[in-house]
Amino acid sequence: MAKKKSTYRKAKRTGKSGRLFVIFVLLVSLLGFFYYSYKNDKKFAVKHELLSSIPQGFSSFGIDISHHQGEINWENLFYEHELDSVISFIYCKATEGVDHVDTQWEYNRNSLKELGKPHGAYHFFSVRSDPKQQALHFLRHWKDEQNDLPPVLDVETEAINDQVLIRDMKIWLATVEKETGHRPIIYTSLHFYETKFVNEFNDYFFWIAAYSRKPKCLSDPRIIHWQYSDTGILPEIKEKVDFNVSKITFD
Repeated sequence: MAKKKSTYRKAKRTGKSGRLFVIFVLLVSLLGFFYYSYKNDKKFAVKHELLSSIPQGFSSFGIDISHHQGEINWENLFYEHELDSVISFIYCKATEGVDHVDTQWEYNRNSLKELGKPHGAYHFFSVRSDPKQQALHFLRHWKDEQNDLPPVLDVETEAINDQVLIRDMKIWLATVEKETGHRPIIYTSLHFYETKFVNEFNDYFFWIAAYSRKPKCLSDPRIIHWQYSDTGILPEIKEKVDFNVSKITFD
């Protein structure tokens, strides 16, 4: 009789353990389901918020970055957060002056090449350095490859006078075009464009930065990109990002 009772208790304990295991599995499954739903909802919210913030009437959206944004997990940004179809182009800082190379340039370059994303390089122009040497410095670090966008000259600093600035810019632009066969784009502020360049560089395209309002000069066919924000927020990027729209459609 005692033996039967012991067997019964053992079976009872086994049955209880089995029920607890089933409950545990169900709880883990529910937690997994809720976490999956949360992640998907969060992805949707990030993508929806970004899409709703992009100015209408343009063909594509893109970003530009430098070492200030740190090391970016590009694969996660595009695919984990489902932004591959939203971000159509990327510009990365490559060089500045005659000797500076952006610390994230090679990493960004190689990552974007591997992922096959349309991207380009920009050079931050120094008004205190020889323009031809600046161009040659840029060309030592940027080599034209598949999926490359036209190089960009970033002009944000006042020179001794506008004539000197324009003269030196032309030297940089001509040197890069002669060596590569690609005509560079000029990036500058709305103020610089309206006060210095509006009647200059008639054979070049411009990329204009203006954050407080949509510039009327966007109707100028020379202006193809508009940087409308320098406070953008994206997953995988800790610092704020420049947001841009373009009249160009990127494949």
